[in-house]
Amino acid sequence: MLRQVLAEARARLDEASRALEGTETVLVVEDDDDVRRIMRGSLARRGYHVLDAQNGDEALHIADQHAGDIDLLVTDVVMPRMSGVVVANRMVATRPSLRVLYVSGHSCDVGDDARTDAATSFLRKPFTPDLLAGTVRALLEGHAVSR
Repeated sequence: MLRQVLAEARARLDEASRALEGTETVLVVEDDDDVRRIMRGSLARRGYHVLDAQNGDEALHIADQHAGDIDLLVTDVVMPRMSGVVVANRMVATRPSLRVLYVSGHSCDVGDDARTDAATSFLRKPFTPDLLAGTVRALLEGHAVSR
């Protein structure tokens, strides 16, 4: 009996884990090297093609050089020189179907210049890799989530 219960629980966990997977291209913009590395690894392990940048200028350069689609921008809101909102607005101008996930550990909102529609969500730091993956998956499937 216990073996059957454990097998069923494991099967549900495996199914939940697969639900967080994807193959889309995600650009992660984060000025903290450790946070960026964790975000990149978490998404790459789930099958996403991940591009990453340390700042807004680098993100815009990567986006300009990337020939394929970029399905989602995950960007820190508060960064030196260029905010994540500015990065998102510039990228959406050339990639109108781009979805945007803002992340921040600051107790501020994204401001009046930020896009606020079904293609945009906000995730407050700190967050777990599973919460990041779940929010990414929901946003890519057209469900805006703010946490």
